[in-house]
Formats: sequence, C-alpha cells, structure tokens
Amino acid sequence: MDGVPAAPVAAVLALGANLGDAAATVAQAVRELRNTPGLEVTGVSPAARTRPVGGPEGQPDYVNLVLTVSTRLSPAALLAAAQGIEQAHHRTREVRWGPRTLDIDVITYGEMTSDDPVLTLPHPRAHTRAFVLAPWSWLEPEATLSGERVADLAAQADDAGSVTRVPGGAEDEDTAGTVS
Repeated sequence: MDGVPAAPVAAVLALGANLGDAAATVAQAVRELRNTPGLEVTGVSPAARTRPVGGPEGQPDYVNLVLTVSTRLSPAALLAAAQGIEQAHHRTREVRWGPRTLDIDVITYGEMTSDDPVLTLPHPRAHTRAFVLAPWSWLEPEATLSGERVADLAAQADDAGSVTRVPGGAEDEDTAGTVS
C-alpha cells in the first residue's frame, strides 16, 4: 500500500456530502484534489442527487460525483490525501453510513486488488451502489469494474431509482466531464 508507482496510475474517486451546502463542499473538494501534489484530475462526472443508502433514517439527500485521476501517490498516500481533505471539511466518523460533511472514497487504483482492512480495492461495495456507478458511467460510459460494465452495474443496483443528475454541478466549473 505504501509503494510509490514507477509511472502514473489511473484511479477513481467517489465524493459525496449531505450536510451543510453539500454541492459547494463537493465542488471545493474537487478544487482541493486538483491542487494535491502527485495527483492530476483527468475527469469529473456530472453531480448526482441521491437518497441515503443505509445508516440512520431522516438523513438529507446526498450530492455525489466521481473523479478519474492520474496519480504518482501510493494507494496509502492517496487515501491519506483524501482523508486530509475530508478532515478539512470537518468530517466525523461517529455513525456508520451516517450523515457527513464530505466523504471521499478510493474506488479503484489501477488494476490493484487488496483485502487490506484500511483500503480494500476495488472498493468493496462500489459494485452495488448506483450513487457511485451512475456518475462514473456518465463520465466514462465504457468503464468496467471487476470485468463488468459500470453502466450495467448501476442499472442493477438497489438504489438505481434514487439517482438523478444535478445541473450546474462541480463538473461545470471548468471540466464539464472532459479529460484534461
């Protein structure tokens, strides 16, 4: 997990928030990731509004999006950078799947697979979560996860009906989902 790659590695990150001004927080997190040394944001999905999956009842809806990145950071350093940005946005980890100011998950890191409890790759629940899969498929329609098309997985996910596109999301600031 700590090994620095010899060449840049493609990775997928999922961002979400449902406390405060969630859309503004996610947009700020994208800007902060763009300014992270060793990380280049190569694509930003359209934002999605989604109902909470799991966790306590009565949570507000989430704003979610997916980033593709190219990184020279190790998997552990990428996770640490994401968690540092979460902490800067006052993320707390009190209730599993509870409301949060910001969540940044590492979904994939190249073709790496890992059962490490700190960073399991690919993300252990991503293949069942439309709030990750739908935005990812909007950004990369032919993307695959563990050999299956992300768009197909999104359509089969239990929360597929709760994902709607948000106009004017973080991707509109300067990337509009394009690869830079």
